Amino acid sequence: MADDIVRMDATRISQLIAQRELSPVEVMQAHLDRIAAVNPKLNAIVTLADGAMESAGKAEAAVMSGAQLGPLHGVPFTVKDGIDTAGLLTQRGSPIFRGRVPETDATVVARLKAAGAILIAKTNPPEFSYSIETDNLLTGQTNNPWSLDYTPGGSSGGESAAIAAGMSPLGVGSDLSISLRGPAAHTGIVGFKATHGRMPMTGHWPRVPRRFWHIGPMARSVRDVALAYSLMAGPDGADGFSISSPCLDTGVGTKSTRQLRVGWMASPGFFGPIDPEVVATVKAAAQALSRAGYHVEQVRLPVVEQTDANSVLWQLQQMESQPEFEKVTAGHEAEIFRHAKLVLDAPDTPIADFVAAEQAIERLRDSFAEYFQRYDVLLCPVTPFPATKHGLNDVVVDGVTVSPFHVMSATSPFSLTGMPALSMRFGTSRDGLPIGVQIVSSWLAESTVLKVASLLEEVSPVRDLHPTI
Repeated sequence: MADDIVRMDATRISQLIAQRELSPVEVMQAHLDRIAAVNPKLNAIVTLADGAMESAGKAEAAVMSGAQLGPLHGVPFTVKDGIDTAGLLTQRGSPIFRGRVPETDATVVARLKAAGAILIAKTNPPEFSYSIETDNLLTGQTNNPWSLDYTPGGSSGGESAAIAAGMSPLGVGSDLSISLRGPAAHTGIVGFKATHGRMPMTGHWPRVPRRFWHIGPMARSVRDVALAYSLMAGPDGADGFSISSPCLDTGVGTKSTRQLRVGWMASPGFFGPIDPEVVATVKAAAQALSRAGYHVEQVRLPVVEQTDANSVLWQLQQMESQPEFEKVTAGHEAEIFRHAKLVLDAPDTPIADFVAAEQAIERLRDSFAEYFQRYDVLLCPVTPFPATKHGLNDVVVDGVTVSPFHVMSATSPFSLTGMPALSMRFGTSRDGLPIGVQIVSSWLAESTVLKVASLLEEVSPVRDLHPTI
């Protein structure tokens, strides 16, 4: 039964608990046992929550007393270690913050707890949540559960690996350019970045550059991220970017009143090469949507093809992040890991280049605004290539040698513009690694993203696959 529990999604667990067919204590114990069994191989979990079993016992007592239950009553969840959790270590992947224990929960954590979910553990990030791989000097390297020699990506790599391996059914990650969607694609789960500002960043560090950072849910099913989104979203009176209340219709299970219009692109489509296996996966997803009755056609967006979104993001975020990094690392120079050093050592972006980068974002926004007058959805790659082995300096993609940072080329445009985007698995590489597709819609159109993702999940050829670890 324990094996069945750790493969269930959060929605199913909550249903069975409410029906008294599963005990919250039984659920918690199954996940703690799973962590003990597989985390030594993955290093995805870095801190177990004190009192998780005690909380499960209280949750069970509430069920038996007939109390009103929240939508996630008794369901375990994990949180990326760059996000504050009251009374529980939040060390941000850095020796500089060794032993740090916040007094309060991040807003999104508090909201999941209010819905009845029980925090079970914190998951590994790269230092300061700033890297495409999950590794740091404090808690070490996280491995991909589909192949231990491969990275789960970053920066929510510990979160994605934990969920994929059955150590948690639901988690909270964050995303600056790829950090939710890329790890989700690399490990075969679902990661959802809602419109910028939908979810308050209160309790997340770093706060800069706040106009690009997003918090979001990660899970093994679309309905789980839809439920978590509905619970986590909305202003909190502290984050000035979080001003838009969510639409309670998450789109899952609803019927359209008209034919949805889907444009898909892969290669050509983005700045730089795309692996043919990724292209084939996106095309297969487009064909599945066409068979389901959507209007589907291949599209091209010249501005997206011509804009090096990674460079644009770097030129802007480096200038905003550097002062904050300098402040926290002063006197701790020997404790700084790779990517933070890149930020600290980078020369200032000349003002003309900074302005040009801002204007590049404006062109992207204009192009997407025009596109979504004609289409409801953009279907595209999440990453230009599947997960890679740890520590590669170069990657060959469709015969072209590129930097590993090219992994962000299909996600950065939607972080720069703040658009809702979801990553989900729809294929498998020749090496047995997950390949994801990305579903994007216009600002505040989360219900459209989730509806299309839900349909794709129903017809997915790789649904309900789990790594054997």
